[in-house]
Amino acid sequence: MQEGRKSVSSFVIGAFLVVLAGVVAAWILSSKVINKGGSPGKAAPGVKVTSTEAGKLDPSVKYDTAQGILKEGGINGEGTYHLEREGGASKNVYLTSSMVDLGLFLGKKVEIWGETIASKKAGWLMDVAKIKVTE
Repeated sequence: MQEGRKSVSSFVIGAFLVVLAGVVAAWILSSKVINKGGSPGKAAPGVKVTSTEAGKLDPSVKYDTAQGILKEGGINGEGTYHLEREGGASKNVYLTSSMVDLGLFLGKKVEIWGETIASKKAGWLMDVAKIKVTE
């Protein structure tokens, strides 16, 4: 009976140590990935980020463009930011970006370049490739 308990407790301790080692390894790796880069904003690899501009345009793509004041918040789950433009809320452009951190430009008048994507709620939903402060 003692021998069975020893093997079960050895198994439990071994399993605990394996899980603990996995947690420690994940923590170390995630801190290296998060702290890598050194720039204040998040951007896709190879994308230029300054205080007045971020993003990169592909010359083979025909981008849509819009201007307005960048505000936080999408509409009904579509977009994470929006551009307030003249003409009221019906003229807003709702935005997401896989290239740049739009949050760096909140409250500023900007011009954006991107690709219009399908939406169910937003009148205009765009994936932003480049943003530039205009004022």
